Amino acid sequence: MTRLSVNINKIATLRNARGGNIPNVKTAAINCEQFGAEGITVHPRPDERHIRYRDVLEIRPVIRTEFNIEGYPSDKFIDLVLSVRPDQVTLVPDAHDAITSNAGWDIPRYRLFLTDIISTFRNAGIRTSIFVDTLTSNIENAALTGTDRVELYTEPYAALFDTDAPGAIGPFITAARIARNAGLGVNAGHDLNLDNLRYFHQNIPWVEEVSIGHALIADALYLGLENTIRMYKRQLSD
Repeated sequence: MTRLSVNINKIATLRNARGGNIPNVKTAAINCEQFGAEGITVHPRPDERHIRYRDVLEIRPVIRTEFNIEGYPSDKFIDLVLSVRPDQVTLVPDAHDAITSNAGWDIPRYRLFLTDIISTFRNAGIRTSIFVDTLTSNIENAALTGTDRVELYTEPYAALFDTDAPGAIGPFITAARIARNAGLGVNAGHDLNLDNLRYFHQNIPWVEEVSIGHALIADALYLGLENTIRMYKRQLSD
């Protein structure tokens, strides 16, 4: 079964735009789980423009399914992860001022850097995932870092899907097979939505987790959060 992890960053963005605590991020995390999400994802950035470090500390005790923290492994981020001890940490190469994740790691270049960090998290009993594109060299080198999983960066798939779905999914099938053969679990995320998620899952049914935030929260404005989560889960089960 492929798990749906809901990224609640956009809920925090809405709260921060006005100040105060509406909408309540912790309540949103609880509701997402009650409505069927199998995980909650947060991505605190250095400027805390959406999820704040304090949010992460407050959310952790209420998560009953799986908690995934994404981020660039700065010293502050590493300290947060070790104090919170999520079920999974996803390492992304974002610059501090990135609007959103827009590339995977160049793992041959950063393999030793990542290996040291992953060892720290492994010793703390935290599962690790590395954000990667579909280049074979990145997948093969990810297996050498000690990571448990890779998360496939799916924006290129989403961008091509409407005009050439088979061409869009092809590199991801290859990458997912290489990862599986190397003993790595496969996650996926970025720009997956109600239009393209089912096709992705049908072609790579062994994906263990999809992390979806922007599209899901946007859909919830029109469809309601509970209904939207159920609709996304149907894409992973039909």
